[in-house]
Amino acid sequence: MMNSLEQNIRDVVMYSNGRVSVAVELPTQFIQINGHQSYPAASLIKLPILMEGFRQAEEGKISLLDKVSIPIEGRVGGAGVLASLSEEISLNIEDLLTLMIIVSDNTASNFLIDRLGSSAIQGLCDSLNLKQTKLLRKFMDFQAIEQGYNNHTSAMDILTCLKLIDKSPNYSLNSRGKMLNILHHQQFKDKLPSLMDLEMVFVANKTGELPGVEHDCGILRYGNKHAYIAVLIDKLEDNESGKGTIAKVGKLIYDFLIRDTN
Repeated sequence: MMNSLEQNIRDVVMYSNGRVSVAVELPTQFIQINGHQSYPAASLIKLPILMEGFRQAEEGKISLLDKVSIPIEGRVGGAGVLASLSEEISLNIEDLLTLMIIVSDNTASNFLIDRLGSSAIQGLCDSLNLKQTKLLRKFMDFQAIEQGYNNHTSAMDILTCLKLIDKSPNYSLNSRGKMLNILHHQQFKDKLPSLMDLEMVFVANKTGELPGVEHDCGILRYGNKHAYIAVLIDKLEDNESGKGTIAKVGKLIYDFLIRDTN
């Protein structure tokens, strides 16, 4: 029998004007709606890049303090801050990983793809059995998009990433703590966390958006209870309605976590 939380989430999904996918893991239940379907990844593909960065650091292939030169001609627009700087700069890998997540910086992301290797990032996805997650282009590469190359993922794949960032023994406690802290300092909180009292709960999230596409995923903690959440929407008539759908799902899970005493 469907419980009230799942029914409430399905009701929200039903009234969306886009194609919605949801995956939620709570201490007492698991909910997924179209969770294995492939979606344009948008900036959610930055989660595996974050994970591969810390994996390579733990294996000694890179140091998080390694400097990367960011020349002006290599920068791209869209989300982020690096493209607006007028001088050549050098940042360490941990700075780039942080900017990639907290302001979804596309320039930082592209330089990380170069530094870590797109094949290594995809190899991580494959090793984790992320069946729908494909890194096929850099950010703001419109020529690749026109040629049919795009990045894809699914709600279930993203849920796997969140759980590994939070709990995987393959990462040290220090690395997991750093990745969670980066996600916790996310600057875009207008979707999943937007209807939550952020003084009551810990939220670590990553958004993604394209025209007609709105995504958010996150780790939610209240006391000793937690939730892993991924909501992906595409084929939207307008992006604002997608944000509203994600916010409503987030609020339902927040309310459940706050009041649930199991």
